[in-house]
Amino acid sequence: MFSLFDAEGGSPPTSRTRAVQSARKSALLDVNLSPILSRDARVLFLDVETTGLSWFYDEITIIGWAIDGAYKVLVRGEDPTPLLQDLASATVLVTFNGTLFDLRFLQKTFGELVLPGIHVDLRYLSRRVGLAGGQKSIERELQIDFRSDLEDVDGAAAVLLWHDYLRGSLPALQKLVLYNRSDVLGMAAILDIVMARLNLQRDFWLQPQAFEEIARHIFGQPAPTISDRALQPCVAFRSFASIFSATPAEHARIVGIDLTGSEKRGSGWCVLEGAVAETLTVHADEEMVSRIIALKPDLVSIDSPLSLPFGRTVVTDDDPGRQQYGIMRKCERELKRRGVNVYPALLPSMQGLTSRGMLLAARIRSEGIPVIESYPGAAQDIMAIPRKGAGIEYLKRGLSDFGICGPYVSEEVTHDELDAITAALVGSFFLAGKYEALSGPTEGALIVPKLTDTAHAPLVVGISGRICSGKTTAARMLEEQGLAYTRFSLVIDDEILNAGETPDRATRQQFGERIHREKGQRWLCERVLQRVGAQSLIVIDGLRFPEDRAYFRETFGSRFVHLHISASDVVRRARYAEDAAVSFESADSQPVEAGIGPLAKLAQIHLTNEGSLSELKQSLNQVLLEISKSGKCLSQ
Repeated sequence: MFSLFDAEGGSPPTSRTRAVQSARKSALLDVNLSPILSRDARVLFLDVETTGLSWFYDEITIIGWAIDGAYKVLVRGEDPTPLLQDLASATVLVTFNGTLFDLRFLQKTFGELVLPGIHVDLRYLSRRVGLAGGQKSIERELQIDFRSDLEDVDGAAAVLLWHDYLRGSLPALQKLVLYNRSDVLGMAAILDIVMARLNLQRDFWLQPQAFEEIARHIFGQPAPTISDRALQPCVAFRSFASIFSATPAEHARIVGIDLTGSEKRGSGWCVLEGAVAETLTVHADEEMVSRIIALKPDLVSIDSPLSLPFGRTVVTDDDPGRQQYGIMRKCERELKRRGVNVYPALLPSMQGLTSRGMLLAARIRSEGIPVIESYPGAAQDIMAIPRKGAGIEYLKRGLSDFGICGPYVSEEVTHDELDAITAALVGSFFLAGKYEALSGPTEGALIVPKLTDTAHAPLVVGISGRICSGKTTAARMLEEQGLAYTRFSLVIDDEILNAGETPDRATRQQFGERIHREKGQRWLCERVLQRVGAQSLIVIDGLRFPEDRAYFRETFGSRFVHLHISASDVVRRARYAEDAAVSFESADSQPVEAGIGPLAKLAQIHLTNEGSLSELKQSLNQVLLEISKSGKCLSQ
C-alpha cells in the first residue's frame, strides 16, 4: 500500500502521451455508447482539484468520484487504495476536460495506473450536441443546479480554499469537498442530456442508466464530513530558511523589479536583504540604475523579457524575420507546454516592455552587476504561493508564510511591489544554485526556481588584471591543478586570423576594442566558453570589462569566482621590458584596458603578485582551499 502524492513532481511517465491520445479518441469517435452506458456498466464520474493549472508544477489537492450511487473523496495525504480499486473495476470513466487536465494530474501523481477501458470526456462530447464552454456555463444553460450555497466558488476560489485549509481551516476543506461534489454530480446530469440529444439507436432490451436521478439521490445524502477524519495538513510549508540556509542566498542583497512597459507607469521595486524585503514604486530607468549602482547588489532580477526570439533582430513587427521566426522564445513555449500561461516576448502589447527591459539590463550589466530574467507567476506556482490574480492579500500572506519579512506585511503595497519581491526571490534561488535556465539559441535564459540544487554546475574561476600583472601565469597554474583553460585572446586571435592579419599585442588590443564596440562582450564571452565545452572546472583568463563579470555570474551563479591579480607599475614595467614593439605606457593605456579598474572593484578575491612564481602558486593554492571550504561558492 502506498500514500497519495509520494511521487516527485516533473514530467508524467512516457505513457502519458499515448493515454491522452487514446482518451481523446474515445471522446471524439462515434462510439456506440448505448450498450456501454447500460445498467450493466460501472460508470465512474471523476474530478480533481489542484493547486493550480500547471500539470508540471501544481499538485492534486483532492479527488472526488461517484460510482455505485455514492460520492467518495480522497484528500491529499490519505490512502488512495479505494480510488485505485474503483478505477480498476469501473468500465467507463467520465470527466469534463479530463483528457487535458485530470488524467495528466492522475498520471503524474500515480504513474502507471489502471483506468477504465472507455473514457468519455464531456467537454468534447457536449460539443457534438451544440453545448460549448466550461462545465458551469453548460450547467447554467441546461438549468442544472447542484451548487446550492456555492455560487461564489470557482476554480480559482477552490485553490484558495486549499490554502485556507493548510493554514488550519477545516471548514475551508469541507467547502472544497462540496464544490468538488457539485462538479462530479453536474457531470452526471450533463451526460443524460447529451445522450438524449445524440438520439442514439438503443437496443430494445437495454435500458440506459438515469445518471441525473442517481446524482439527485447522492445530492440528498450528507456530504462526507471531513472533521470526522481528524485530518491534519499534510504539506510541510517551504520557507526561506529551509531552502536557503547556508547558501550564498542567505545573506545576499538582491534587487527585484516588476517592470512595466513605460516609465509613465510605476514599476514594482524590491531590495531583498536575505529574507528582509523593502519595497516601493519607481518610474524612471535612470532612477533604477542610480539606485542599483549605489546599492551594489549581488544580483538584479527583472520581470520582463530580456532577449529576442531566435532569428529576430528588432522588437517591432517590421523585422524581416517576423514571419519566419515568430514572436515567441523557447522559454515561453516550454512554460506553455508545462501549463503555465505566459505572454510571448514580441506580442504587440509586450514589445515596449521587452525593449525597455533589454535596454535597462544592458545598462546595469555595463556596471558589472549581473541581471537575470524572472517570471514571478511561475515562481509563485512552484513555491505554492497564490498569484496576485487570486487577491493581493493571499499573495502577501503567501510571501509572509514563506518567511519574507519587512514593512510590506503590515503596510499597504501594490501587487507590482509583491511581484517585485517574488522576482527578487527568484534571484535567491539562482544564487543558491536551485534554478532551471530555460533558453534557446541566441536567447537569454529565463530563470525558473527549482527546489533542488542544479545538477553538475561547473566551478568557474575568472581572472582579471592589468598588463603583466601575472594573470595568464596564474591561469596556467590553475590549469595544472586540473581546471580547463580558456582565454579571451584565443577568440580574438581567431578573428585576427580570419581577417588575414597576424596576432600580436597591438592587434589583439585593436580587435578586442572593435569586438567590444560592434559585437559586444556577451558575444565574446559565449565564444570563450565554447572553447572548453562541458567541463566541471574552468579557468577563464583575461576578463577586461565589467560586462564580462556580469555575464559569467549570470551563467554560473555563485559558482563563478572572480579573482583579480595586481602588481605595482614598477614591477609590471619590468616584466614588460621584453616586448619593445609598443611602449608599456601605450599598451597600458589602450581603450580595451579601460575597464580593468572598475572590474577590479567587483572581484571577490584580490591577489598581489610581486614575488616569485612559487609564492604565486602558494597563494593560488590557498585560493582553491578557500573555495573548497566555502562550498565552491563565495559571496562578494
